[in-house]
Amino acid sequence: MIRPINRIRLAVILFVGVLLVGSVGFMLIEDYTLVEAMYMTVITMSTVGFGEVRPLSQLGMIFTAFLVVGSIGTFTFAISASTNYFLDGAYRERLRVKRIQRIMKGLHGHVIVCGYGRVGEKAVEELRDHAHDVVIIESNLELVKQLQKKGWRVLAGDATLEENLVDAGIDRAKSLITTLPNDAQNLYVVLSAREKRPDLLIISRASKSNAVSKLRVAGAQNVIMPDQVGGAHMASLVAIPDVVEFMDHIRIQGIDAVNLEEISVSQLPGNLQFQTLGEMDAKNRIGVNVIGLKRASGEMVINPAPETRLDQSVKLFVLGTAVQIRLLNEFLGIQSPTL
Repeated sequence: MIRPINRIRLAVILFVGVLLVGSVGFMLIEDYTLVEAMYMTVITMSTVGFGEVRPLSQLGMIFTAFLVVGSIGTFTFAISASTNYFLDGAYRERLRVKRIQRIMKGLHGHVIVCGYGRVGEKAVEELRDHAHDVVIIESNLELVKQLQKKGWRVLAGDATLEENLVDAGIDRAKSLITTLPNDAQNLYVVLSAREKRPDLLIISRASKSNAVSKLRVAGAQNVIMPDQVGGAHMASLVAIPDVVEFMDHIRIQGIDAVNLEEISVSQLPGNLQFQTLGEMDAKNRIGVNVIGLKRASGEMVINPAPETRLDQSVKLFVLGTAVQIRLLNEFLGIQSPTL
């Protein structure tokens, strides 16, 4: 089947072809000049009824009759192609694709957030505060317009549809967060995303506890229940209020103040990758504190000892001000993604 845009191109080619054939025909049969031949061809194709430049010969009349039939066929095809292109959605689809290409141009390693409700809004806010590129998929068209006015990357559509995940650049994304209010919708997003990207980090919201295991089986590495997290946080404010207040203080400071960052040892220069923490001595040189590390097995080590030896599979958790983190990056020759 011919694509609508190709039908438009074919109609243009046919129109030009008829114009050329008619002009050449009148020049050869009636000995018209080029201007006269083109004039006769145009008035014949348009059927406006103007008189001939000069009386036609019998052969000229026959040629003109065939030219009229050919012109009607060409116009009919052109009108049909134009109608299909503009009214049947092909034109709108072409504009949509161009808009998506403009939004996604040059984007790589971004985070896709499905749904911009209360949870999604907070997730986007935190990600943007830490300088992550974010693409939002939202079905509320009014909300989409508001976000687009802010200059944000937003795609209007249903996140459960695979084509919208593709449009959001799931093949180039670093991670996906789905915060839809319905557990079944989140499950479908997780399944679709995991099928497209087996290596993608997927974080899902869950409203009910019985959905957590299903979402994990579907492929979500992390499943968050906002109500449960909120309840636990409130209980902690009663049990250990100063500790929670301190952690909240670190968390809400944002990118310009205190930062708790993670650094993969594999990012370090080769001469540092197999040293001990004491040999690296980040605290005395830079001022940051290595408060923990994570091994490849998933084991977490809190406040690791100076003799702890590093390897490429380890991730370090460091605490420091924005200036200290920048100095650490310069010292290690890396750039933190959150700075």
